[in-house]
Amino acid sequence: MVVGTVAFGVDIGILSTTVAALLAIVTPGDAKESLTNVSWSTVVLVGGVITYINVLVTAGTVEFTSEAIMEPGSPLLAVLLLCYLSGIVSALASSIGTIGIAVAIASPLMAAGELGVIGVAAALSISATVVDVSPFSTNGALVLANVDAEHREAFYRRMVAYAGLIVLLAPLAAWAFALLPV
Repeated sequence: MVVGTVAFGVDIGILSTTVAALLAIVTPGDAKESLTNVSWSTVVLVGGVITYINVLVTAGTVEFTSEAIMEPGSPLLAVLLLCYLSGIVSALASSIGTIGIAVAIASPLMAAGELGVIGVAAALSISATVVDVSPFSTNGALVLANVDAEHREAFYRRMVAYAGLIVLLAPLAAWAFALLPV
């Protein structure tokens, strides 16, 4: 797959699907067993969330949110709101994509010079990545997909409870740590 993707520029999605199909033809028994262990709800969830985020970006949600967050008048409060927004969105999507969107939304705040650029970027990045324990985020979904099928439901419930706690507390902690004076 590496050679096909790097050397010949073949799309990794098409190549991986082709390799999976060839392996299924060569070893049908193993393929059937492998397919029963796939968490299809996780696959559909991640695909749906990625599509949803793309629709939000295309619809202009980033610009609208940027303007709405600037409304309170206090840059510190605006960054706190943006930290929570980053945490909530990232718990349902990719943290890398969320960081890119959050930094774009925060760029007017960072350009104003009232807050440190590094502190704002750090608070947003921490808020977006620490919530990856959510079973709805890309990383959390991958962890959940690798849990044995018999334990998946109980593990899922624990992940949701823990992720809820992290989404509630982590953005505030990241904001306080990165932006409030000591």
